Amino acid sequence: MRILNASGCLDALAAPDVARQLDAFVTKTVTPLPREGSAPPRIAETAHGMLNAIGLANPGRERFLAEHLPRLGELGIPVWVSVGGFCADDYADVAACRQATELPLYAKLSAAHPDVAQVARAVAAAGADGLSLINTLRATALDRGLQPVLARGSGGLSGPVLKPIALHAVNVCAEATALPIVGMGGIESGRDALEFAACGARDIALGTVLFADPGAPARVGSELAAVCADVGVAIPDDVRGLAKSPETVRKVHA
Repeated sequence: MRILNASGCLDALAAPDVARQLDAFVTKTVTPLPREGSAPPRIAETAHGMLNAIGLANPGRERFLAEHLPRLGELGIPVWVSVGGFCADDYADVAACRQATELPLYAKLSAAHPDVAQVARAVAAAGADGLSLINTLRATALDRGLQPVLARGSGGLSGPVLKPIALHAVNVCAEATALPIVGMGGIESGRDALEFAACGARDIALGTVLFADPGAPARVGSELAAVCADVGVAIPDDVRGLAKSPETVRKVHA
């Protein structure tokens, strides 16, 4: 099981020692044109996680390729580039369509869809090489004056509160497709990582935890080895898919 970072939760150029704890580094999302992002405040803590409304702030494709990617290559670990856009042409322009590139493509899905397994089957049919689950969920938090704490009003909710939702999404998508899955959403410990494996994830990504604990990649990796021993398995792969639920199996074979 590889340990990655969730996109946007780590600046590898500012914290290369943290990035080198990872098995692969995932960049902040790159769009065709530069974006300044949302007005501040655009990050806020909640009782059980974090809200962000960064607005895809990034230098744009050309500057990323010319300035950022060469420096990221010096880290000595694989680099996964997260790409984004606002229409299909944007994704093709940055190189995220199956017909536009031979590089491996993982589709990041949101659990906000009422049937995320259906979406997983669709992207598998379209040629995706893997899935990334889950994205943040839209949420709002209010300040003492009963106003939204984020300038934009709402943002993406991440952190421990997402874990049960993410485990379910990984479970049903693993049953729906044969694609490898990078599981994410509230992972803070080796036990969390092993639970994602039990639901079908091949790899995991750390997000919100990195803001409070930059040493989390190494710690989670160490804890993962220990918890595998505790449950009597050699590696996380040995429990992959163990947590299949009757609900999921019925849907697949209906």
